[in-house]
Amino acid sequence: MKYEAQSWCGSNTLNRARARWAKSAAWPLILASVLVLGLIPHASARTTRSAAKATETIPAPIKAYGSKNAPITLEVFADYECPSCGNFYEETLRPMINDYVAAGKVYLVHCDFPLSMHKYGYEAARWANAAAIIGRFGEAEGALYGNQNYWAESGNIEKYMAAALSPTDLKRVEKLMDGCDMSVAPGSHTCPLDAYIEQDRALGSQIPVQATPTFVIYHKGQKFPAASGVVTWPVLKQFFDQLLSQ
Repeated sequence: MKYEAQSWCGSNTLNRARARWAKSAAWPLILASVLVLGLIPHASARTTRSAAKATETIPAPIKAYGSKNAPITLEVFADYECPSCGNFYEETLRPMINDYVAAGKVYLVHCDFPLSMHKYGYEAARWANAAAIIGRFGEAEGALYGNQNYWAESGNIEKYMAAALSPTDLKRVEKLMDGCDMSVAPGSHTCPLDAYIEQDRALGSQIPVQATPTFVIYHKGQKFPAASGVVTWPVLKQFFDQLLSQ
């Protein structure tokens, strides 16, 4: 099933929403069971001029599912090599995409927050951003999380991108990845994809993101406090139903 992809976490639309939405009261007890996992180091908010200039050569990646007009927006900061992020995707986000995103109730936005403790997390984010630029983010994200244990061990991310994408799309992604191999330091202006990753990390630092996955819910002018860890889809769905009934 295809979904309308209209924005990404660094878009002007969502940034304006962040600016006007005030923080609400504490989370309802329904989310009290959220388990905080994987403390992370403070992320640098370095979107340098050179990196920003590099993005002028490529379009912005669209890393979102559903309609931006959905009543609920769920913004997720994650690292593709983070086991908890993989669990959150498989147990919560995937069924949510097939259910409430498909029904137009939730707009899901992915933001990159690769951790320095993970050897290939940043490289995985580059592949995901390249795929997002050509409109294949869903396929790339599914391949990364579905094969996390394998590429996190070998570093062979391209193998799983090749299995998820058509030969034509893979060539387009590989072209965008030129100059972005593991020899290029994360955040380098020589890899234009890095500017978008760094923009996401800068946004996460403002929350601040202190664990992955971290997610923020927006509904009817409210920005709920960020939560971290894995919450199952039935629990999150129950909370969403409460919001939708208001």
